[in-house]
Amino acid sequence: MCGRYVSATAASKLAEEFHVDEVVVEDLGERYNVAPTLDVYTIVTTNDGHRRMGSLRWGLVPGFAKDEKIGNRMINLRTETVTDKPAFRKLLEKRRCIVPADGFYEWQATVDPGAQKPAKQPFYITSADGSPLAFAALWDRWTPPNLRGHEGVDPLRTVTLITGEPNELVAKIHNRMVVCLPEGKWDAWLDPGVGAEAAAAMLVPMPADQMRAYPVVKLVSNVKNEGPELLEPLPGH
Repeated sequence: MCGRYVSATAASKLAEEFHVDEVVVEDLGERYNVAPTLDVYTIVTTNDGHRRMGSLRWGLVPGFAKDEKIGNRMINLRTETVTDKPAFRKLLEKRRCIVPADGFYEWQATVDPGAQKPAKQPFYITSADGSPLAFAALWDRWTPPNLRGHEGVDPLRTVTLITGEPNELVAKIHNRMVVCLPEGKWDAWLDPGVGAEAAAAMLVPMPADQMRAYPVVKLVSNVKNEGPELLEPLPGH
């Protein structure tokens, strides 16, 4: 799964990197420990064909949900779920987006003979060349059941990250990884004219030689901790 990531690049820089036509979100600031339920940058293609960057709350509340609490459990969707379950395949068809990031964290289980339970060592994973990552994501609108059909109700807009099989680098750390789209696939992923089958074919791991990973301090394991020091590699790395 992907439960934490880094979003430290300014909105204006991201807009440039992702060829955004319109920015409708204020800069969210440098964040080194982005966690679920926070608003995060998202990039979509509008009905008139413009690429827009805004923000959505992380943790999907599907339109069919009875309660928004489901969003706490739906920070990720597995590729298998997205392609096999009709309700989510509809989102793959029509509500794809990109969540830009500097990198993400995964935790590797470690064995300590003296410990009562396995310890977990956090790793920071990013692109090898320092370019931003483009997480494949889906979004949806949700309105409380008792307010559906009422005028003037602003729906809740949320997003989830798609996870799949890891590449050889991440497999040494975790058995899943967030799908990171190469720049050559951004246009097609965001194009509403591209169908679900073609979109599903893009849900493959980023090549291992295009990424790097290193262990970081365990402070990142607490969502209350924030700051660039979370990215400092452990001594010797």
